[in-house]
Amino acid sequence: MRQKLILLASLLLAFVQGGAQNTVVSPAVVQQEFIFPFQGEHTHGSSIVQLSNGDLLAAWFQGNGERGADDVRVMGSRLKKGAKGWALPFLMADTKGIPDCNPTLFVNREGKLFLFWIAVQANQWEYSVLRFRTSVDFLGEGAPKWNWQDNILLKPDEGFANEVAKKFAEMGDSHAGWASYAPKYDDMIIAASKDKMKRSLGWMTRIHPITLPTGRILLPLYSDGLNMSMVAISDDNGETWRPSLPIVGRGPIQPALAVRKSGEVVAYMRDSGDAPGRVWVSSSKDNGDSWALAKKSDIPNEASVELAALKNGKWLFFGNDVSDGRYRLSLYLSDDEGNSWYKKEVIEYSPDRKNSFSYPCLIQTADGLVHLTYSYAAGRQQESIRHIVIDPSKIK
Repeated sequence: MRQKLILLASLLLAFVQGGAQNTVVSPAVVQQEFIFPFQGEHTHGSSIVQLSNGDLLAAWFQGNGERGADDVRVMGSRLKKGAKGWALPFLMADTKGIPDCNPTLFVNREGKLFLFWIAVQANQWEYSVLRFRTSVDFLGEGAPKWNWQDNILLKPDEGFANEVAKKFAEMGDSHAGWASYAPKYDDMIIAASKDKMKRSLGWMTRIHPITLPTGRILLPLYSDGLNMSMVAISDDNGETWRPSLPIVGRGPIQPALAVRKSGEVVAYMRDSGDAPGRVWVSSSKDNGDSWALAKKSDIPNEASVELAALKNGKWLFFGNDVSDGRYRLSLYLSDDEGNSWYKKEVIEYSPDRKNSFSYPCLIQTADGLVHLTYSYAAGRQQESIRHIVIDPSKIK
């Protein structure tokens, strides 16, 4: 009864704020609400993590735009365990005069909280600086008390460039979208990967890291300049980082990771390449050091995606499963570790395509429930971050 009342109240709130007519109520949804009321600034790129005391902490970036707006900063809120609503938002990070975007939250095995994000130098994605903060005092009210902040500086070597050339050779020639007098896309990317600065700068966060059974941490990264992905690897609980070899394809970005029982790491990625838009997939059999050539799946795609291996062995995929907009978000279920997806639940759908839902985050908490956050835009100057709780046992 209590869960039904919470659901009814959240639906009423959504209706008052102008968005409930586009919400699909799946039987698996046990709770949903906006983290804060609709407001005029752009709010996007959320992340959520469960803390050691059962609280939830969320982060997103907010301002008058994205890379072109210098007032963009990282904001946060917390949902105290047992509380009925999220706390008033607070500032998490702000590089004055430079846009701060794409926050992602993570707690390592030692219980240290990490906030990763990017500061967008020169208002260009490809010049972004990868930053992080840590905290060991984060269970109180308001923002965590940060004890350390630094940049993560990566230096991919010649092996990176060699891997790009090798993988493009495996893909074969493609001249889609290029005129006879224009340089080939493949040649330009291969040349760019040989440039030390271009392969070292502009790596951006989006999806939360994962910890492998070995204790290794993999931080998913992508580059808009190179239009591909890689992971940053830490074998010392996040003290130091080094780059993997690239995840190569014609547009696989923003990787979301899950680990198979065999130890193989799988990456599902947004399509930033040629039509038709489809989710890209790659995998690593050496704990993230190197990656198979990315290939397109059958899942339509428009924007960022999420992936998680649940405690019961099933996998969840969450994303925009359309290739012409962000008007639908769907949850897919697999019982064979992503080899096939046998069930789909539509979580958000706007038939008139006036509302937009995108950039999801997906975690499973200690109680077995699944928490989703994502950007929700109901027209101009009506934006918020939506939080939904799923009971995976109710996905039949």
